[in-house]
Formats: sequence, structure tokens, C-alpha cells
Amino acid sequence: MIIRAASALLAVTALLAGTSGVSAQVVEGPKIEWKHSLWGKRRANTEGIEKVNEILKARTNGNFSIKIGYGEVFSKGQENLDAIKIGAIDSADICNFYHPGKTPAWMVFSLPFLPFENLKVTRDVADAVQMHPALVKDLEQWGAQPHYIVVLPQSEFMGKGKPPKTLEDWKGLRLRAGGGLGDAMRLLGAVPSTVPATDVYTAMERGTIDGAAFPHTYAHMAYQIHTVASWFTNNMNPSISGCAVVTSKASYAKLPPQYQKLLEEAKPAAYEAMLAAYDKADAANLPEFRKRLTEVLYTEAQLKEFREKAGRPVWDKWVADNASKFDSKGVLDMVLAEAEKAIAKHSKK
Repeated sequence: MIIRAASALLAVTALLAGTSGVSAQVVEGPKIEWKHSLWGKRRANTEGIEKVNEILKARTNGNFSIKIGYGEVFSKGQENLDAIKIGAIDSADICNFYHPGKTPAWMVFSLPFLPFENLKVTRDVADAVQMHPALVKDLEQWGAQPHYIVVLPQSEFMGKGKPPKTLEDWKGLRLRAGGGLGDAMRLLGAVPSTVPATDVYTAMERGTIDGAAFPHTYAHMAYQIHTVASWFTNNMNPSISGCAVVTSKASYAKLPPQYQKLLEEAKPAAYEAMLAAYDKADAANLPEFRKRLTEVLYTEAQLKEFREKAGRPVWDKWVADNASKFDSKGVLDMVLAEAEKAIAKHSKK
């Protein structure tokens, strides 16, 4: 009996030690299980919520946990905010492009050629900007509040035919690129389209499109685009998406304070888990891409030209189009200011 008890204690200690720096002290509290809605299967960007759930269960001896509803079992991805509002779920992944009309301020993250140099910069900027009053208000009308950003890699293009090594080479290319990125590529003379992700492989194979933008590198690999492509960009950094884990304000308010504190303490570990998953995917995928395809890298001068010719005009239009709805200039200014800070911070490391 003593041996069995000691073994159990060691197991609990080991589990608590693996919670990425979160204090291992056991938190007492009631039995609560939240419902969290998301789409698709477990993947790099869902490692954050998996880590949060792991920490909650470990720190509370299983009393506070999250039931993760993959495959839209609790709600459609486009309707996650609606589900929070009616109390059907407690938390969810959301992405701005699923419902631009519901979260207009969050669309700032989809503007093209923002200075998000790497995942750490993206994380720091988006984590700060999600607390801007305009973005908070977008969620409040659905009874939701921000928890942490679902960090997504910058999109990059993968395509077939002549590699676009200059800005002029994009002219006339038929591209799978929607939203702000589509507007940007149109300014470069390309022809954007909104091919569903699942149809991109066939469209490129048949030659109906010349290239497609996906979060790099894991999404290109997931859809096997590299097997029908001949080139890929690897430092263009044309766009990201505004995705986040949000919680129901009502559900959060019902939690005992110690559980609320645990959710906040788990945020850094959630970010670490996502970034580690992307690093692992890139380590496996990039050698495969480079073996098969021509890698396109742009100079700093070319990247600046992308921003000035295809980025800033879209930024300015977005600010003007939304100025009467919310402080669109203030939101964009905060993004750019936070990006400058984050770039300086991470360039020193």
C-alpha cells in the first residue's frame, strides 16, 4: 500500500512538473468541465488549448477540465460566437475571416504585408492588440472575451511555373488569395480567386490556378501542394489571420477566482506549445520543400516595395472604410507600434 501511494505521488509530481513553468501547487475547487468548440482535427495551432487543458487538469487533480470538441461537434466554426452568446459552449477558437461582419476590428490582422517578421513577433503583437477597446467590444457583443491568440504562421505562396522572383513576375498570375491579401496581389497585377482549400491541389494540378497562399509550412504540407508545385516563397510574409481562443464572459464569471487565475497562468505555456509545434513541422517540411521546389527569397528592398505598393494602399482603404464604425486608425497604429517594439525585443536575442 505504501509503495502504491508513493508511486501515485511520484506520478502526480511528474505530471505537475511538465506544465511549462506554471506553479505546481495543487488548486482546490469544485468539479467543472467546460465545452470548447473548434473545427478540424488536432494540429499545431490547437496545441495551445491542449496544453491549457493539461495544465488545468494537473493543477486541480482533474476537477477543472476542458472538453475539446474537434470537428465542430459543439458548434460550426462560423457560429462559435453565436454559441457562446446563447450559452451552448464556454470557450471556442474563432478566426476573423469566418465572420468579418461580426468582428470587424479583428480584420486588422488580415491586412497584407504587416511587419510580422516571425511567430514570436506575431504572438507579442496580437496578444497586445486583442485588448484594444475596439477588439474587446467586437467580442463583448457576443458575450465573449479574449483569452489568448491562436498564433498562425505567415502565409506564403506555393505555385507552378516560372518562379516570381520580382514584383513584376506576379503580374497575370492566377492566385488563391482572398481578403486583404487578394486585394494586395491585385495591385501587383495578379488575378486572385477564392478556391476552397480542399480544391487547391486539383486546381493547381490542372493549371486553373498558378499559385496558392496557405499558412506556411504545415498547411501546404497538409494539402500536399508541394507535390504539384514547382516553387515556393519563404520570406514574403504577405499575411496572417486573426484567430484566438475566447471565453464566455458568463462562464468565466462563474468560475472561482483560483480557476480564473489558472486560466491566465496557462497562457504562456499555450503559446510555447504552439510555437514548438510549428518549429517541429518546419524542421520536417522545409527540407522536403527545398528538395523538390525552387525557393524564392526576396531582398529587404523588395519586401519594402511589397509593403509600399501592395500593403499600404490596402491599409489606408481599410482605415477609411471603417473610420465611422470604430477607431480603425488607432487599431492599425497600435499594430504597427507593437510590431516595432516586438521586432526590437526579439532582434536582441
